[in-house]
Order: sequence, then structure tokens, then C-alpha cells
Amino acid sequence: MTTAHDRLLESYQRLHAYGPEFGGDEEGDHGMTNHGPMAVEVIVRRGLDVDVDRWLDRYVRRLAEPPSSGAEISRRDWRAALGSARRLPAWTRFFRTELRERPWTDVLTEWWPRLLPGIVAGSTHGVIRVGHAVRALRDAPGASPAPELVEELAHGLAFWAARYRELPGTVPPGGVLAPADALRGVARLADQSGYIAHRLDRLAGTSGWPASVRRLRGPASAEEVPERLESLVDAAVSAYLGLGRAAPVLLVHAATAPNAVRHILPVLPARLWTGGFAAAWAAAAAIVATYAPADPAPHPEPAGLTPAAALERAADHGDEHVLKFTDTAVEAFDRTGDPAHLAAAAHARTLIPSPWRMRPGGPARRPDDQGNV
Repeated sequence: MTTAHDRLLESYQRLHAYGPEFGGDEEGDHGMTNHGPMAVEVIVRRGLDVDVDRWLDRYVRRLAEPPSSGAEISRRDWRAALGSARRLPAWTRFFRTELRERPWTDVLTEWWPRLLPGIVAGSTHGVIRVGHAVRALRDAPGASPAPELVEELAHGLAFWAARYRELPGTVPPGGVLAPADALRGVARLADQSGYIAHRLDRLAGTSGWPASVRRLRGPASAEEVPERLESLVDAAVSAYLGLGRAAPVLLVHAATAPNAVRHILPVLPARLWTGGFAAAWAAAAAIVATYAPADPAPHPEPAGLTPAAALERAADHGDEHVLKFTDTAVEAFDRTGDPAHLAAAAHARTLIPSPWRMRPGGPARRPDDQGNV
């Protein structure tokens, strides 16, 4: 009998035959990130009523082949290769070797502080993919993780390294504001046009940007980090209700990126937790600064919805961003009981077009970008 774990391993095997982005130029600029590994991890772990093979049959049609090979990367010269999208295959080989020779937790512990300053890599999808891979590894049965799980972590770390990008003008949180108030007060980019890389480059010149990042009350010790990080995720989920309409897809990452950090930190030494919180906050603030309006828009009031119903509707919807965001929103609701979190998941379903219905009996083909089937 095929188990949920088996289905996840088979899904990873299929997805590892493709590249991490599609639709961009040879440097990966302006393309879309391959969300397949993150989405199937949610589908399988949550036990959603989705035919994973059919979901992948449709999803992989969008994906490109892996990039061509590049010059090898060594433990001596890795710094020069950070942020080089063309060297993604070499980064993947590098991390495969590292993970073959050492426990995956040791590799992650070494590379976490190296990659953390570039947390916005690939619109934060580097840390998000690593977060889902770590969650799968933490949940895996048996003493030794399956090779497919370790391979997925290698792909996530490689993508993060190859798309590494440091945020300009960021400072550690050192103020007195709670996450909800700090998010509302993030300085907005005056010109919110262009691709995310262009927007992030303009942050350094945005009036009030460093000061608004500093206003968040940071943890006084590593022991406070888990609770503070949960509060940040909860606030970002709720904020989507008023902000999501401006950029429905991009703004989900203000919540899903810090949530990925939340799932990674338990396997890391506590000495790395405070830096992880600061980076998670910087990522969330950067997404809000570059895509969110200054004033929240009117939004639906929280309605009666259960976590199971929210997940079922995300499965019906089928979009990878909706699946990831609903997973994060349900975790927030489970902590707080706040109906606004499930309302935010419902709001995302209305704002992000459904690519296809994934229930049995749904359409056999996915609409293309022009809506043709």
C-alpha cells in the first residue's frame, strides 16, 4: 500500500527533473519560481483530497528543464558564486556532496548564517523551499531520511545560494512595536513598479525604511524567539486581509517566508535563532514595503470557517500559492483561534485565480496564461 510518505518521495523524484524557475531570462530574472515541491509537501502532509499525480501532470507542463552545467564550486571559493544564477547546477552538485558527506542538520547549521543575509533570494522562495524540505525531513519516519528528502534540501539550498540577494538598508529590530503595528508602519516604496529585484534595489533610497524596520520589538533572548516569530507570522496572515488586493500572489510571502524560518529554527542551535528572527522580519517588511499599499483596503469580515474547510477549499482551488498560504493561515488559527486567519485564507482564494479544479472529475487540462484550455 502506498503511504503518504511514499507519495511525497515519488513527487520529489518527478520534480527534481526540472529547474527551479520558468519564464525568465538566462539569469532567472523576471521568471516564476517552481512551487511544486512546496505545494506537494502541503498536499501530502495535510492529507488533502488531491490526486497528486494529476496535480503534477498539469504543473510540470509549466516547468523548464534544469539549467546547463556550470563551473564547480568548492568550500574555498563559494563566496564568489553567491547570487550567480548561472551556477545553479554547480550549487546543486555542491550541496549534494555536502549532504552526502555530513548529516543534513550539520550542513544546514553551517550554511544558515551564510545564506540568511540573502533571505529575499528568489522573492524569498529560497528560504521557503528550504523550510518545506526541513519540515518533511523532521516528519520523516525512520532513523535515516530518504535520499529524495535530502535531495530536496540540496535543491532548496542551491536555489537560495544561486539567487542570493542582500536587502539594502536593513537594521536589526530594536523598537517597542508589536508585529501588527510594525507591519502597518513599514515605509512604502514610492514607486511600486517593475519586477521585485528592481523594487528591492530602490529600498535603500526609501525615506524612513531603516527606521521603520528598527521599530519592531525584537526578542531579548533566544528563548523568546519562537513566540515572537509566531506573532510575526500571525500578524502577516491577518494583514493580508487589508493588503492582499494590491499584489495577491507576492504578499502571501510576507507570511509564508517567516513561517518557513519558524519551521527551520528548531533544528538549529539556539545561538542562530535571533539572527533568524531578524532576517524573517526583514523579509516580511521588504515584501510589504515593495508591494503593499499605504492604507489597507476594505476586506471581508471573518466568517464562520473551520480549518478543515479552509484546507478543503484550498485543495479545490488548486493554486500553489493558495495551498501554501492556507497551510500557514491554519497554523496561525490553531495557535490563536482568531477567525481573521482563516478569513485571510478565504480572501486569497478570491484574489488569486484558480488554475484548475483538482478534485476528481475536474477539467483534464490546465488553462494557459491566456485562459485557453
